[in-house]
Amino acid sequence: MKLWWPHNEILIASMMLYRDTGEEKYLDWFYRTVDYCKEHFADPEFGEWYGYLRRDGLPTQPSTKGSTFKGPFHMPRSMILVDKMMDEILSRA
Repeated sequence: MKLWWPHNEILIASMMLYRDTGEEKYLDWFYRTVDYCKEHFADPEFGEWYGYLRRDGLPTQPSTKGSTFKGPFHMPRSMILVDKMMDEILSRA
């Protein structure tokens, strides 16, 4: 299975690496992860991210967007941290 939270952490780490080094490969990692997450984890109809995907990229059945393990931590945290880092990058430009 693929879990949502490591992908949130990849978004944070890749943006942090890009901010700190300026190396485009880290920005590419960020965009590739965002694209994958939008395509597979995001639910365009009802919002939020699925918590767990099968290896083929489809949500497990029944799908889980909230449980005792998937609460409102990783998703908002990653969006807040990435937003702050983007502001830092843009302020230097």
